[in-house]
Amino acid sequence: MVRLARVEYLGETVLAAQLKDNGDYCDLSSIAKDVPAFFALLSLLSTTTSTIMMEQQQSVRDLIAGKRSDKLRIIPARHCKLLAPLDKMQVNKLIGIGMNYFDVCKELNKPIPTEPMVFSKFGSCIVGTGDPIPTCQSITQKLDYEAELGVVIGKVVPRNASLEVARQCIGGFTVVHDVSARDWQLEKNGGQWLLGKAGDGYAPIGPVIVTTDEMPLEMAQNANIQCRVNGETLQNSNTKNLVHKVDDIISFLSKFMTLYPGDVICTGTPPGVGCFRKPPRWLVPGDVVECEIDGIGTIVNPVVQLEGGSSAAEGEATTMMQSKL
Repeated sequence: MVRLARVEYLGETVLAAQLKDNGDYCDLSSIAKDVPAFFALLSLLSTTTSTIMMEQQQSVRDLIAGKRSDKLRIIPARHCKLLAPLDKMQVNKLIGIGMNYFDVCKELNKPIPTEPMVFSKFGSCIVGTGDPIPTCQSITQKLDYEAELGVVIGKVVPRNASLEVARQCIGGFTVVHDVSARDWQLEKNGGQWLLGKAGDGYAPIGPVIVTTDEMPLEMAQNANIQCRVNGETLQNSNTKNLVHKVDDIISFLSKFMTLYPGDVICTGTPPGVGCFRKPPRWLVPGDVVECEIDGIGTIVNPVVQLEGGSSAAEGEATTMMQSKL
């Protein structure tokens, strides 16, 4: 497996692999008979994949390599909706890491953290590419963007895991947009990190999960990462600038908790976020945010105002977003 996705096709949620040649999808349902798409995806991320998941793997490999196969259905990309690769109702942990780029520490003139700075989001934050990021002006007026490398756990990470074990438990990589309400996170009542980070729609994820056979850890930790708002590049860095590397983070977290397949770690964002710009650059209804990591892809999400229905700006955002998809 290489680029795993969940798509909505003919009214059903389907586990699929994205084909390299044209971006269409290979339906993997027959590989995981009678298994919900989310749990089938977790099985594919695990190195202990069961026999039923393996029975048509060569056919999948052939399709991904561009060879014809009559055993598996092809789903044209134009006829399906790409969903978040992970089901928000099933994700156990969505963990964030703060201040984890060397160039961020330099930008803010802050000391380099000696240990990962950890916070949490909820599965209910998760949306897919193309879905709106809802905002409410009466709740936050300081909505911010953060493009991040997401690490999806593929196997149970036991307590006190070594770096080697941590690496073996990585299932794949995805793009995460860690949306943040900075007024809640940094100001209200001395800082309400949970409320500032865990709003509905505050974690667009996707467009796919790239497994480690396609993107080894070394590649994931040397990939260009960008965030664009309305086409303007506001974040532009490389994951080689991570302070705490992926295996370090996993091993550190395992001192406190067991990590399970489907858990997601957001590894931190590079410099250029809105709150540290002069003047600050906040997201507003009508904005379209693109987060991109080389080798994984791009997620595109419009910012939509919840109060009083749709606005003209939202209509413009929808038009812009559709042109990006």
